[in-house]
Amino acid sequence: MTADLVTFGETMLRLNPPAGTRLETATTLEFRTAGAESNVAIAAARLGASSVWLSKLPDSPLGRRVTNEVREHGVEPRIAWDDDARQGAYYIERGADPRPTTVIYDRADAAITTARPAELDRDAIRDAAVFYTSGITPALSPTLAETTADLLATARAAGTTTAFDLNYRSKLWSPSEARRAYESLFADVDVLVAAERDVHQVLDREGTAEDLARGLAADFDFETVIVTRGDEGALGLADGAVVDQPAFETDTVDAIGTGDAFVGGYLARRIAGDGVDDALSYAAATAALKRTMEGDLAVVTPAEVERILERDGRDIAR
Repeated sequence: MTADLVTFGETMLRLNPPAGTRLETATTLEFRTAGAESNVAIAAARLGASSVWLSKLPDSPLGRRVTNEVREHGVEPRIAWDDDARQGAYYIERGADPRPTTVIYDRADAAITTARPAELDRDAIRDAAVFYTSGITPALSPTLAETTADLLATARAAGTTTAFDLNYRSKLWSPSEARRAYESLFADVDVLVAAERDVHQVLDREGTAEDLARGLAADFDFETVIVTRGDEGALGLADGAVVDQPAFETDTVDAIGTGDAFVGGYLARRIAGDGVDDALSYAAATAALKRTMEGDLAVVTPAEVERILERDGRDIAR
């Protein structure tokens, strides 16, 4: 099957106690899956884009648990299986003011860290409309840094649009390490998504969101730059034109995965033929919906997204 969107990266098991319960006293843990690239694929698939997720997993009940949930939401997993590797996981204790949320990762030596291009379905990337990965992936191991570069180059050579989200994680590497790795990949990136704070901290750039977008586009020849600004929304730059997209107000149940929902919504609509302005509106509405639900996944429908847009006065024909 030829997919509209192909993503590549790690998906972990997410384990968390009920809200208000501390990990050290918990007697039960909710059991979900979570990973930036599969989150994006799931959001896009639920919004109409045929999606494939590439990864490497242990051939075990835990690895199969991951693929079962990804498949349940309409994404086709294409997996390199490993008989001896382990499944990455993370534990999250959700906070409430003044206690912050705590995340503990247990992902060392996970199967994904040894994934090489020859193990993965590169033909799916060549045939796709868009290939997406994030800055989490090359941070996980030197092998994955090489594999990420290879897959982006493979996509670029085939004429597949490449999308890359910085997704900086301070628990994985330093800003200087991340900057070197990111900039080594930028030549093969068409669409860059970056949080404003990461552009300041990691790419060491100053200025407004528009200044940042224009500077990055000029220096690295990106087709599109999207600078996300949390509660202030996002700014997109394409063909020299700027689109300023406010965030939609929402009650937050679980904020984790909001950025992935945004990217999934954006890519789904760009693949469907929308312009950057309409795709950004769709992305912002998808992100708002994600914040209302538990877990990392944007379990949304097009009708729900479009109701938010209609309420906001946006008339986007489908």
